[in-house]
Amino acid sequence: MAGTIMNTGYWEPPVMTSRLVDGFGREITYVRLSVTDRCDFRCVYCMSEDMQFLPRHQVLSLEEIHRVGKAFVEMGVTKLRLTGGEPLVRPNILWLVEKLAALPGLRELTLTTNGSQLAKLARPLFDAGLSRINISLDSLDPARFRAITRTGNLGEVLSGIDAVQSAGFERTKLNAVILRGRNDDEILPLTDFARNRGLDLSFIEEMPLGAISEHDRARTYISSEEIRRIIQQRHPLLAATDQTGGPSRYYRMADSASRLGFISPHSHNFCGTCNRVRVTVEGRLLLCLGNEHSADLKQVLREHPDNDIPLRNAIINALPLKPERHYFNLDEDEPRIVRFMNMTGG
Repeated sequence: MAGTIMNTGYWEPPVMTSRLVDGFGREITYVRLSVTDRCDFRCVYCMSEDMQFLPRHQVLSLEEIHRVGKAFVEMGVTKLRLTGGEPLVRPNILWLVEKLAALPGLRELTLTTNGSQLAKLARPLFDAGLSRINISLDSLDPARFRAITRTGNLGEVLSGIDAVQSAGFERTKLNAVILRGRNDDEILPLTDFARNRGLDLSFIEEMPLGAISEHDRARTYISSEEIRRIIQQRHPLLAATDQTGGPSRYYRMADSASRLGFISPHSHNFCGTCNRVRVTVEGRLLLCLGNEHSADLKQVLREHPDNDIPLRNAIINALPLKPERHYFNLDEDEPRIVRFMNMTGG
């Protein structure tokens, strides 16, 4: 595209693109923004028990995160999701929700949480303009829940789910990471819990991000297909055609409004329709969950605090880095990706 070089030294295209399209023709309409790497849980599949978190100066301010979200929406992104770590432990998170929810052109602002803070924050989040909430719930047994999360209190999360439903949120979704020998016997209880509460539920194959010693991922892996077969024994599943913009493949049950989703990074690669990128709390634009391809947005933000054109250009210039697909190999001794899930942003 022809353009002009400004005397400030950055590239300014004459007309800013309204669409973000990668080198494989996939349009980016969904961005996941991490607001913190910190969490009040220490889930065994997400991080090590003794985590080292980022110092404050390496973390984007809420104002910088708002600038990033605003830039993406101005370039055609219609869905933003706030992630962590645990996003609701970030101070002043309601300010960010309100600012992002007000962006012209944004159709949906969602949030993924462990649920620990929802009893007090569900209604304020709804009032601030949040569209939907996803809540992690890997067990309905208090002792097992504590073992998987290391620090979590199941009662607090269940109270948070109640608060979300009372606040008026619709299509609230539970996320469950199933580990063989740990909670695979709860596939049907979790399904029935979602059905009884009128909630959606997604089962997630464990992501091999970060080196962990708590369990052997190859031994605890269970495929989405096996989980579906277990559910089918009690609830016949019908493939659903509706899409949420995420990686879940959804199914319906004839006698329930709840949807069951399956996120299958190992057994059913969903890269061909990938419409999303991630921004970590330290300002890395991650083009792929399963690769390290990234661009440094923090440097651009801080070098140009009053001008978002360089930020937009940095985003556009990074799109060719987005690979065609990821490769997760359970047989590798060391993970291909060394960052933990809390560093990735959900």
